[in-house]
Amino acid sequence: MSTPAIPANLPGIVGELRAAGYQARGIKTEIRENLLAILSSGGNPWPGIVGFERTVLPQLERALLAGHDMVLLGERGQGKTRLLRTLIGLLDEWTPVIAGAELGEHPLDPISPTSRRRAAELGDDLPVAWRHRSERYTEKLATPDTSVGDLIGDVDPVKVAAGRSLGDPETIHFGLVPRAHRGIVAINELPDLAERIQVALLNVMEERDIQIRGYTIRLPLDTLLVATANPEDYTNRGRIITPLKDRFGAEIRTHYPLTVEAEIELVRQEADLVAEVGPALLEVIARFVRHLRESSAIDQRSGVSARFAVAAAETVAAAALRRSALTGEHPAIARPVDLEAVPAVLRGKLEFESGEEGRETEHLTHLLRRAFADTARGTLAGLNLRPLAEAVADGHLVTTGERIPGRDVLAALPELPVLHEVAARLDVTPTDPPGRIAAAVEFALESLYLARQVAKDTDPEDDHITIYGA
Repeated sequence: MSTPAIPANLPGIVGELRAAGYQARGIKTEIRENLLAILSSGGNPWPGIVGFERTVLPQLERALLAGHDMVLLGERGQGKTRLLRTLIGLLDEWTPVIAGAELGEHPLDPISPTSRRRAAELGDDLPVAWRHRSERYTEKLATPDTSVGDLIGDVDPVKVAAGRSLGDPETIHFGLVPRAHRGIVAINELPDLAERIQVALLNVMEERDIQIRGYTIRLPLDTLLVATANPEDYTNRGRIITPLKDRFGAEIRTHYPLTVEAEIELVRQEADLVAEVGPALLEVIARFVRHLRESSAIDQRSGVSARFAVAAAETVAAAALRRSALTGEHPAIARPVDLEAVPAVLRGKLEFESGEEGRETEHLTHLLRRAFADTARGTLAGLNLRPLAEAVADGHLVTTGERIPGRDVLAALPELPVLHEVAARLDVTPTDPPGRIAAAVEFALESLYLARQVAKDTDPEDDHITIYGA
């Protein structure tokens, strides 16, 4: 995302900044005041966050109002990083900094020796630059090879070679955390950070100073430190050391969407669909993911990421787009037959329990059919589909597949009033494209198949599926 152009009317020197009434305020005060303003106006501080409204977000808001550093604890794919990135919206859009300063210091409150010297020499003529809020959020993925120098800083040999003494604080090259002064520092997967590196954060979080190779530099760093952690890593593969845990003011548990509706909303928001995927198929995918999270065959300690549901919807859309290219039928519209692409493509995104080797696709196919049956029961409740089953049994065989256009599916069946009722339940009208009407017809046929009222055969050579009387 590109940074907007700096408004032309902003002060350019400290004297103009004072005259305009600007005052320095801490990052946590800034976030608190902006959050309160949004809440008081009835606005939404958390755009794009789905399913946390009554659980995670109230805890997060209380932590921010209290001025606490925090850690988000939850399984993979629960939106922890996405949630942290929305914190940017709680910062002032533009904030003044000392032009040319290494640490983004406020022009009215310099903290480094260099900036203090410049402020004393230049007075009201000290030049002011402006930093956009997007530049005040710093994110680091914790990896075992992360060093203290990366996070805090180290002696810069170039500055030493230039003639400065090793005892001179200006020989220090500052790391990520000091450079985030007056901003937000987010550390993803904090338990993966080596324990000796975690120790380096203790002073930053409590005393707000930094120590580098024997230097003790009293820099009143002003940062909000936030982190994410996976519970499995938190207790086994890695851990957050006890003194560091104690310095976090809040530990907030995240979770997967609690309702089917929230899961569907999340997929709609996040998925980049290259073809139309109707509401009924999105509900099948959402229910499928929820069944996976309850399955004893899946290792629930690693979780079933929300990214799985997104990838499943994108896979179904891609199958529809491929059929559109093969058959020339436009627009590309997903049909129930496209769900069959999901288990084979996405089983690698799941961790199965030991002893389930070789049965992965079987488990996924079974749970996908359960999800379809659950969706069909709710969508088609009260409809008598027997006339459709009887038409198929009377010899109106239906062939579908990745090379069969929707018009061929429709041509195989006689005119049946029940099909109009099915279409109405799925918000499909007679004037809709053939592919959309065929998707509704296939939905009814698949529900009959799962109820064992019709049967089907698959021809692996031409990828055709024939539906016939049970």
